Amino acid sequence: MLPRLDPVELIKPIYQDFINALKQTAYLGEINSQYSSRLAVATDNSVYQQLPQLVLHPRSKQDIQLITELANQARFNEIKFSARGGGTGTNGQSLTPGIVIDLSKFMNRILEINVEENWVRVEAGVVKDQLNDYLRPHGFFFSPDLSTSNRATIGGMVNTDASGQGSLVYGKTSDHVLGLETVLANGTLLATSPMSVSDAEKRAEQGDTKAEVISTVLNTCRDNRELILRKFPRLNRFLTGYDLEHVFNDDLTEFDLSRVITGSEGSLGIVCEAKLNLTPISKAKALVNIKYDSFDSALRHSPDLVKAEATSVETIDSKVLNLAKQDIIWHTVSDLITDVPDAVMDGLNMVEYNDVSTDALEQRIATLEDILAQDIAADKGIIGYQITYDLPSIGRLYAMRKKAVGLLGNTEGNQKPLAFAEDTAVPPENLADFIVEFRELLDSHNLQYGMFGHVDAGVLHVRPALDMCDPEQEKLLRDISDKVVALTAKYGGLMWGEHGKGYRSEYGPEFFGETLFTELRRVKAAFDPKNKMNPGKICTPLDSKEKLVSVDDVKRGYFDRQISTPVKTSFDSVLGCNGNGLCFNYDVNSPMCPSSKVTRDRRHSPKGRAGLMREWLRLVEKQGVDILSLEKDIQGTSVKQLLNKVSNKLLGEPQEDFSHEVMDAMQGCLACKACASQCPIKVDVPDFRARFINLYHSRYFRPMKDHLVANVETMAPLMAKMPKVVNGVLSSGIYKKLSKTAIGYVDTPLLSYPTLKQRLANREFTQFNLEQLKLRTQEERSRTVLIVQDPFTSFYDAKSVEAMMVLAKKLGFDPILLPFKPNGKPQHVKGFLSRFAKTAANTAAFLNELHTLGIPMIGMDASLALCYRDEYKQILNGERGEFEVLLAHEWLLSVYKNTDNQALDTAAQTNYQLFSHCTEKTALPKSETQWQEIFQHYNLSLDKVSVGCCGMAGTYGHEASNLDNSKSLFEMSWQGKLNNLDERQVVVTGFSCRSQAKRFAKVRARHPVEVLAEALQ
Repeated sequence: MLPRLDPVELIKPIYQDFINALKQTAYLGEINSQYSSRLAVATDNSVYQQLPQLVLHPRSKQDIQLITELANQARFNEIKFSARGGGTGTNGQSLTPGIVIDLSKFMNRILEINVEENWVRVEAGVVKDQLNDYLRPHGFFFSPDLSTSNRATIGGMVNTDASGQGSLVYGKTSDHVLGLETVLANGTLLATSPMSVSDAEKRAEQGDTKAEVISTVLNTCRDNRELILRKFPRLNRFLTGYDLEHVFNDDLTEFDLSRVITGSEGSLGIVCEAKLNLTPISKAKALVNIKYDSFDSALRHSPDLVKAEATSVETIDSKVLNLAKQDIIWHTVSDLITDVPDAVMDGLNMVEYNDVSTDALEQRIATLEDILAQDIAADKGIIGYQITYDLPSIGRLYAMRKKAVGLLGNTEGNQKPLAFAEDTAVPPENLADFIVEFRELLDSHNLQYGMFGHVDAGVLHVRPALDMCDPEQEKLLRDISDKVVALTAKYGGLMWGEHGKGYRSEYGPEFFGETLFTELRRVKAAFDPKNKMNPGKICTPLDSKEKLVSVDDVKRGYFDRQISTPVKTSFDSVLGCNGNGLCFNYDVNSPMCPSSKVTRDRRHSPKGRAGLMREWLRLVEKQGVDILSLEKDIQGTSVKQLLNKVSNKLLGEPQEDFSHEVMDAMQGCLACKACASQCPIKVDVPDFRARFINLYHSRYFRPMKDHLVANVETMAPLMAKMPKVVNGVLSSGIYKKLSKTAIGYVDTPLLSYPTLKQRLANREFTQFNLEQLKLRTQEERSRTVLIVQDPFTSFYDAKSVEAMMVLAKKLGFDPILLPFKPNGKPQHVKGFLSRFAKTAANTAAFLNELHTLGIPMIGMDASLALCYRDEYKQILNGERGEFEVLLAHEWLLSVYKNTDNQALDTAAQTNYQLFSHCTEKTALPKSETQWQEIFQHYNLSLDKVSVGCCGMAGTYGHEASNLDNSKSLFEMSWQGKLNNLDERQVVVTGFSCRSQAKRFAKVRARHPVEVLAEALQ
């Protein structure tokens, strides 16, 4: 039986006292002390894992002041903090054993913009892409670019002095910071912006905390100016920890304390707000994709491209390219990076140019083409190139490049490319030779690796593949780290060129030297004398005996290796999550993880759920339970299981069970499966979620609503025999009240009336008869199509099924409705896996028999039809068979060109708008374009509407506990777009989406086949 699980590490008493004291203040933010909340921020995109004591979500800088003022009291000296934004750090910068202060949930407002003076003021939790979406209509953008721009926050960018593509032209974050508001460890709100040195000297004499900080930084940076200039490399970007060099301008007349805070990794204070300068958006842009016969050729050619005055030069090696080709994203760029005949493309340089006009841009491109022609003739390894001026195409190419960091994690085997020496920076002219030695180092250990980066700035991302569950390979991480530090020094660079120090802080003293590192500690002591802010990162205060964090500190692999190999293999998608955080995508029009968007709770994301599941598996195995054996034992409902549940219920055992916290996170999942394709690691939450729910209910009783959902395919056909009576009951006030309170179910959908059977009775459609189908000739079968029923469209949206059959008839086919066979998807969603396996086996046998006839089969709802391809394959393993159920558009694509039907004039005049089901467009990324192609063939106009999840997702939106989130999701992305359309324009592929549109927008949306069936002559 599944054991009850206690958290391994309870909150220390002093932190519990702090919680109690904080609740007595005017603090308005959230306080989260649950084990699950702490686990959700115990990892980032690094190899490290550090469980905090507490997670706080402040709503304002005043909340942060209250937190730090309270913690500054003598009784709370032990309390430590770390600020956190998107949690995308690759070196554990925001991990802490103390309190995580997460600014991303509430402090994400854009406060003020001044277009005339080119600046914007934002809170630290604002996401980089969120800011640029806001600025775009004004003609500006915040220019430091980074691959995690759809989830990285401005606070995180400030704290790591982030940069990325185009940094030679656009610089780093610190080059764009006009001012900061930072809360110090004692609660002081420190406002910083450029001031004259004379004003700084006057301010340093006022005797308060700010005066102490200014005085220390002034003296340190002025007294050690020559040493600072001599010691720091002359690179486009580098993270010193505290930017002592740029506190002064070149002639030493201006002083800017913000430059010390920018890049300090939260070790000096908590950045709450930032005033940023803005960059005008270039009117013309071009991207040249130059293809090479080797990665070395690409690297050695990059300095020539920089000399050709490119805005940026990005490089990708063959490993990353090949991974991209296997990902969902490749279909968006395959025509822009075509293969070269009779050549192997082992490297790619993406060269961007910007200018004021297309004419000016074309002149610069022409110059580049002349250079490329000469270099091709000189045999520099160039095998071809492609140019695009189309902005959406350029955006898709950069989306592929940005996804490279995640794609590297999606390699097969236990060894995964890891971030620990991945942002080395050397002078660009030394890069190729540096990489040769770097490769020799990795090759000497027989390691696989992928490379990509910003060759124009001499920064390359190199991720060696290691298995952190192997203690010997963990030691290798240390060995490689040490050697890379030495190698970068040899070539005039440093190990941390872009992503900060974090757990690499121990290399700081060696890089700075004793004198300058002592000065760093002096600065730290002025800002944070008690070492409360992200302790151990960058440096410790002068006179402090506390140690720096180390490369050897506890890693996630230490915990993962406690899970047995068979379990890790079985739950590979859980263990594979590398924390890249793409599931935190802020864009409400992105289908990725709606529960994460609506709750802004890291637990309710694929990364959060994978992390909770990893810990749950570890704790269960620690109790001596064999998870895989337990799964087999609960395949059927036994008397023993029932007695165990009754016993647990009657004994009234304590409610504290980590399994409840995991269940809470799993229940918030909409099972939309966007993560299974959108996540670069393919973390499939609905898969392991169903397995968890199945295991969870081996100990605890299921709620009634789960049984209701799981039995919908049994009940719907029965209820459809008397639809008027059933609908009358379902519409009654008594039922609605009872359903909500006793079952937890709201807005129960009404059955179709007339029913599907009644709709088809008056039409001359062929009835299903298997023996007669077998007697049909091959020619007759080629003009036959079988309609596979599902419980939702057949019984609740019969008009769409009828339309599919009418359309097929109009196109010259003989449509035959198959008898209803349960699909099992509702059972899978609710974790009834033994029942689902039986359902799948039964239905697969029926469909496989039909498959032998060679007649195409069509399903009307994406989530149900795709279940045959995904969940059936998982549950039936090699016994699924070869049957195929096509979606309507897939079948139409194979036949529409052979039809001569024309659209009626009235239909041809309508501009239809396509709202696609999120499961469909993520699993079948070409589906929207294919629907457009089909409509265009019949001279019908169809535009794609960019929307995220509608918030229904099967029965999720009907559960009372999810109602508020369901409605919020609909309002986020769908409501406003539907408000601007006439009902006749709205075309929606998903049944659940059509139901949601009807429920909240009062729009009767149609499936595309309904439009076609009505429109075609």
